[in-house]
Amino acid sequence: MNSEKIKTLLKDFRVTIPVGVVLGLILGLVIGWGIWPVQWTDLAPYHLRPDLREDYLRMAIHTTTTVGDASIANKAWTELEDTAQETLDAVRGAPKFLLPEQITSFIAIVGAEVIEDTPTEQPTVVVEEEPEEDRGPNWLLLGGLCLGLLVAGAVAFYFFVLRGRPPREVPQEDLVYQKDVESAPIYEEERFYPSTDQGDYGAPEENGSALPVAQFMTTYALGDDLYDDSFSIDAATGEFLGECGVGISETVGVGEPKHVAAFEIWLFDKDDIQTITKVIMSDHAYKDDKIRMRLESKGEPILAEPGKQVLLETATLQLEARIIDMAYGEGAAPDQSFFQRMALELAVWPKKRMG
Repeated sequence: MNSEKIKTLLKDFRVTIPVGVVLGLILGLVIGWGIWPVQWTDLAPYHLRPDLREDYLRMAIHTTTTVGDASIANKAWTELEDTAQETLDAVRGAPKFLLPEQITSFIAIVGAEVIEDTPTEQPTVVVEEEPEEDRGPNWLLLGGLCLGLLVAGAVAFYFFVLRGRPPREVPQEDLVYQKDVESAPIYEEERFYPSTDQGDYGAPEENGSALPVAQFMTTYALGDDLYDDSFSIDAATGEFLGECGVGISETVGVGEPKHVAAFEIWLFDKDDIQTITKVIMSDHAYKDDKIRMRLESKGEPILAEPGKQVLLETATLQLEARIIDMAYGEGAAPDQSFFQRMALELAVWPKKRMG
């Protein structure tokens, strides 16, 4: 995949939105779980693991009975919240360094419920579960999430981009070039084919292909400051041949909306190393030497006129752009310096089928 194809894909919201969402989620998970995981501090004993709650309660019992301060016992009992009774039961079953009298004294202070002692072997063995101290992120879960997101992104790319390019068929009604409502010449009977004086092509009947392989309409109106249309050129079999498009090339004046003085028409051929570009300019821009010289670096400058035909050729493709409709805007800018609207028709033929 060359750079032009990548640039075109990046302009397509069907590609950028799914890719951006997937990359954002992956980056967020890596940062939030791996680089800067959440760390909790100053938590109450209630949130500790069962074995740590038991250790906390043992120390509280020992301190209370040693110092003789009932407030320590009440504070510990309160901070354990609804886990207090089960923690006390576990401590009674496995007192460790505590004496039975200390536990009894603590129960009397806090007013805990006394449950019959269970055999010493039965008490909690939760202390044995210490190996489960997973302080870092769960890399297995994180890897699974990243893999799932990548698969989801690939599926979205396939359905929205690859399968979103069915073979293009030109509707019969689009083959009509309407000069007026009463009489509308049919496209293939009128002119829409490259003439022999513009390239190596013969008449349509000599080419073996009467209709173009791809045909598009694009329209600009004043105020469309982000105007930038691009189209995929596909063969009847669905094979990708290239791309073409029209975008804003030059503006005049300042403020909004933009006053567009020139458009650039481009053709990309997957079998050619370069993208061909030509620039359609307003009358004022075409006659201004500075503007014209600046735009010549982008492509051949062409004066915009109703019905004007512009031919672009690459190694295997030929594009003919025709100005269907155009109008200049009025305002503080010089006369005929910017466009109020511009309508273009783009028709593409594969050169290998012509001539």
